[in-house]
Amino acid sequence: MPSVQSRIDDLRRLIEHHNYKYYVEAKPEISDREFDRLLDELKQLEAEHPELMTPDSPSQRVGGQPIEGFKPVRHREPMRSIDNTYNAGELREFDRRTRKLLDNEAVTYVVELKIDGVAISLAYENGYFTVGATRGDGETGDDVTHNLKTINELPLRLPKKLPLFEARGEVYMNREDLAKLNRDRVGRGLEPFAIPRNCAAGSLKLLDPQECRKRRLRLFSYALGAFEGIEIKSHRESLKLLKEFGFPVNPHIKSFDTIDEVIAYCNSWEHKRSDLPYDTDVASSAH
Repeated sequence: MPSVQSRIDDLRRLIEHHNYKYYVEAKPEISDREFDRLLDELKQLEAEHPELMTPDSPSQRVGGQPIEGFKPVRHREPMRSIDNTYNAGELREFDRRTRKLLDNEAVTYVVELKIDGVAISLAYENGYFTVGATRGDGETGDDVTHNLKTINELPLRLPKKLPLFEARGEVYMNREDLAKLNRDRVGRGLEPFAIPRNCAAGSLKLLDPQECRKRRLRLFSYALGAFEGIEIKSHRESLKLLKEFGFPVNPHIKSFDTIDEVIAYCNSWEHKRSDLPYDTDVASSAH
């Protein structure tokens, strides 16, 4: 007969697997009821054996007690802002300057959608998620770890125990989820949220993680911050590593060798981006 510890380990592995299949790959393998049964069994066993509780357990996503306030977190590496342009001529001029600076070395552009959400930094120490913070002023943000843990796409543990690993990403909300939330708020006589981004930002600043969990926040990761124990040579390598580590990475990312291809890809999203379930700006990112 398996031990309690081995059953807890099996349940944690199964729950994280099904979380990934459902939220990241959008390919659920079991029903919501079956998933709830697994989670309920895990919570029951951990309640009966509190000495076996670990901070990376999927039961910890449910949310703990409300906090009293937000602590400042200084970013190990600054979270810089992104320049905007809506002009193809400016992109071509950027390409000209880039190639001149690199003495006509081969250039590859990584082009990705700019998710209209809230920028965050996720710190892992020895493989475990420890602190999540908002961008703030780029140098210092707010500790919103308690709310970020409620996001099912966010890994609580990495497959590799690196001394330090920081993922950068965007917390956002699907338009459909916002519509459901607003219907509930209007029914209770509350003011509806105007846009998903405002709701996501407000949700991360809630003091009660139980309330934040009801908002169904989501995550896309797009870059690395500080890290130790690995070597990354390009942005494409960082995106590949994020996917390997279980982070959700937006599927609409392309690489191009010419600026005309970059511009064409950006233009192709001018109308079809409205068909996505989330809001975006269109931006190109060169690495």
